[in-house]
Amino acid sequence: MLENTKIIDGRDHLLGRLASVVAKELLAGQKIVIVRCDEVCISGSLVRNRVKYAQFRKKRMNTNPSRGPFHFKSPARMVWRTIRGMVHQKSARGQDALSRLSTFEGIPHPYDKQKRVVVPAALRTIRLKVGRDFTVMGDLAHSVGWKHKDLLKKLEEKRKVQSEAFFQKKKAKDLLKQKAIAAAESDLANASSVLEAAGY
Repeated sequence: MLENTKIIDGRDHLLGRLASVVAKELLAGQKIVIVRCDEVCISGSLVRNRVKYAQFRKKRMNTNPSRGPFHFKSPARMVWRTIRGMVHQKSARGQDALSRLSTFEGIPHPYDKQKRVVVPAALRTIRLKVGRDFTVMGDLAHSVGWKHKDLLKKLEEKRKVQSEAFFQKKKAKDLLKQKAIAAAESDLANASSVLEAAGY
């Protein structure tokens, strides 16, 4: 169960619900990579979430603010920090769990060529009432000073073109395979019956 690294596509997931599921899995020993953190959603309008982030940024050490708490501006680090609050990170077990987590904006190599999964319990379309406001993390991060929104958009457009070409190639290959199987079916009828009798 815990052998492979799970790659979660964060697009259109609600932040808190996604974080709680991921935290539980990390503590159980699962390695997890979350991609497209810039497209994770938070319930509430952008104005509301900007006000909440401004209140969060005011929380600092009075005598020496450089000692923390630190306020990350990139969506990937915001997601990482949310999950950090859900594993007991001041214990060795929590630190181990956190070391199993990676978060990224966009879908960098090599994860663009690997199978990605979603968490149905955290999907916005399932969990948020129709018509409610929500904020996309990339927009929130951009509004508080994250500088890479345009660069990420350019890289994602390039990746989508490549992935579409790969998908069309894969579809053509699968079609040829199906045709080959159908063409060889009559030739293999005898062999198949022998194999079936033997339990294969």
